Amino acid sequence: MAVIEKKSWPDMFEAIAKGKKKFDLRLADENYKVGDILVLREFDPKKKEYTGRQIRRNITYIMKTKELKFWSPSETDKYGFVVMSLE
Repeated sequence: MAVIEKKSWPDMFEAIAKGKKKFDLRLADENYKVGDILVLREFDPKKKEYTGRQIRRNITYIMKTKELKFWSPSETDKYGFVVMSLE
């Protein structure tokens, strides 16, 4: 198990803090694994500083988009992807 710290902008941070957003879209620049702890540190992009608030969440599922072969490259170039939170 690893503990991975990342910046989170206020609107995204607040949605996670309130339980409305139950996913996080990230660049796959870390070796994220199920069971790791993601520590989100709220970052104010206007002030260019951390606010001091943070959230710890367990990673329970990972889907890497390069592994998705459902659509053709022309479709993904035209439409892109959408990530949805479901309850």
